[in-house]
Amino acid sequence: MKLSENFTLEELTATNTGLPNVPDSQQTESLMKLVENVLQPLRSAYGQPIRITSGFRSQLVNKKVGGAANSQHTNGEAADLVCRDNAAIFRIIRDSLQFDQLIWEKGDDMEPDWVHVSFRESGNRRQVLKFNGVSYSKM
Repeated sequence: MKLSENFTLEELTATNTGLPNVPDSQQTESLMKLVENVLQPLRSAYGQPIRITSGFRSQLVNKKVGGAANSQHTNGEAADLVCRDNAAIFRIIRDSLQFDQLIWEKGDDMEPDWVHVSFRESGNRRQVLKFNGVSYSKM
């Protein structure tokens, strides 16, 4: 199912865990909002492909991959992204898009290994963090 010009429901629900990973209608609606407000505007601004490494996660998938118990992935509100220039997409999101949480995941001071972004329909915090593999710090 195509959610936008560049993103599908299938890529936002893909998992290599072998476990069921099917969002309900509310989770699908949240994924659509994430795509509409963050992912597609980001892809359009960046102008190059962006790969979703983790989007929606069922509770079973989230547990298997070691996700936080209250992960926004389980609500369909978050995605982990990689591309040719992860720092560039981090800056685009931070400087020009609405988001709830944006995390520079691991990597170094020049480039994160991946970018985590979430979006809620209301009450977005615009929280910007860096995760070094052990702890989070504000950026």
